[in-house]
Amino acid sequence: MPIEAVEAATPTFQGEQVQRSPKQAMDSEVFMSLLVSQLRNQDPSSPMDTNQMISQTTQLAMMEKITEMTGTIEENFFLEMRTSASTLLGKEISYTDDAGDTIVGSATAVSFAGPVPTVTVGDATIPLDQISGVVMPAAETL
Repeated sequence: MPIEAVEAATPTFQGEQVQRSPKQAMDSEVFMSLLVSQLRNQDPSSPMDTNQMISQTTQLAMMEKITEMTGTIEENFFLEMRTSASTLLGKEISYTDDAGDTIVGSATAVSFAGPVPTVTVGDATIPLDQISGVVMPAAETL
């Protein structure tokens, strides 16, 4: 006797189908729902070991803290890029243009509009990560 495939019912809202997009990453919400499901579906004659439960709860707390630290590290990185770009104002910097020539000029402006700060040298706008060096002006050499 053949068995027919079972299809999941798609919930509707006032005649429209609701589209759900699956989560791409394991976050604390998914972890907690898995833990609750595990507790609900455990065998009553052989309940979950409390050490296991404490271990899983600790893993959840560690995951949340690591996620929080990652965000803080990213914020610090972007702040450092802005600080580095702003210290270049008025200094002679060098960069390589599209033709492969090294250009040296004075940094006259800094923009924080994009994800990577840009430095203006003459008519050129150079992303901070393409600046190859800072040149000490001849008047300041010892």
